[in-house]
Amino acid sequence: MDFSFSEEQTLLQNSVQRFIQNDYGFEQRQKLLKTDDGFSRENWANFAELGWLGLPFSEEAGGFGGGAIETMIMMEEFGKGLVVEPYISAVLLAGKSIEFGGSSEQKESLLSEIIEGSKLGALAFVEPQARFNLADTLTTATMSDSGYLLNGFKGLVLGGPSADFFVVPARTSGGQQDTDGITLFIVDAKADGVSLRNYAMVDGLRASELTLENVSGELLGEESGGYALLEKVIDNAIVAVGAEAVGAMEVLYKTTVEYCKTREQFGQPIGKFQVLQHRMVDMFVEHEQTKSLVYMAAMRLDEEYGVIARKAVSGLKVQVGKGGRFVGQGAVQLHGGMGMTDELNVGHYFKRLTTLDTLFGNSDFHLKKYATIT
Repeated sequence: MDFSFSEEQTLLQNSVQRFIQNDYGFEQRQKLLKTDDGFSRENWANFAELGWLGLPFSEEAGGFGGGAIETMIMMEEFGKGLVVEPYISAVLLAGKSIEFGGSSEQKESLLSEIIEGSKLGALAFVEPQARFNLADTLTTATMSDSGYLLNGFKGLVLGGPSADFFVVPARTSGGQQDTDGITLFIVDAKADGVSLRNYAMVDGLRASELTLENVSGELLGEESGGYALLEKVIDNAIVAVGAEAVGAMEVLYKTTVEYCKTREQFGQPIGKFQVLQHRMVDMFVEHEQTKSLVYMAAMRLDEEYGVIARKAVSGLKVQVGKGGRFVGQGAVQLHGGMGMTDELNVGHYFKRLTTLDTLFGNSDFHLKKYATIT
């Protein structure tokens, strides 16, 4: 099978590589994390100008017609640079929710504003009791004279502090864990009854706890049709974070190999010790296995979203957790005590891989899910 990229895909990869190499050094990234936003608005405007914000959306929705493979190419390069801009939360979660379920008016307004970089969105779907189960929803939406009113709590909203609006799954009918009865709504971040508690995650990126008290919500998609839409959005995002993990793992194993060529112990480079050579080979193998599964999952999503694609996505997520943990721990261990210092990038890549393991369901969750998908 031919895995080579097309001319357009190669140009995309090269453009992102140049941005990371020329404009996104590790020290600059660390400075961005200390700002109020936690990322660069200037970079975000550049993403829009380069067409990256519109890349994953169809031409009918106002985008550039890229699919899961094009998103994979870009996210792998983002992983190499530890990019902190809210691409996953604003584009791949909130944006894809609107593309998959929004009305033509919502696409013309909100989605076009995401593509041009003037608005940021966030998907508020995680609830404390759910434990990765997308159907486990206690947030409610009830009809009133003025429309739907939402009440509930969301515990982890990626990109929440900078969001202009939220896409919120809420229960309009059914029991707590029923797949039927979940509906998606658009909520203005400045609406009455919306309150946020913002915080930094272990990898430095920003998130929020979102509380809704009688908040007015605009229907997104059909009532009670939110679960299938939400599952499709999350599966697309899993392939993206899998590609990001591949990029981070590549940097870690290559950095570790170079370090072991220069670090001396007992009068010779530690890279000459056979046991450490075996460890570095195993790190390389884990990276390659993860990359292969990312390619397969991306191709399955571009072909058709169904049982085969869903199994490929869950299989990928298992490997992201397993491989990321092995490569990250190996890099830290082979660098010794300096591997966890804040000044060295190795520990920061490991923290990001640890976060990617738990995003959208950890290895144990997706291993069980893989076995039950039929």
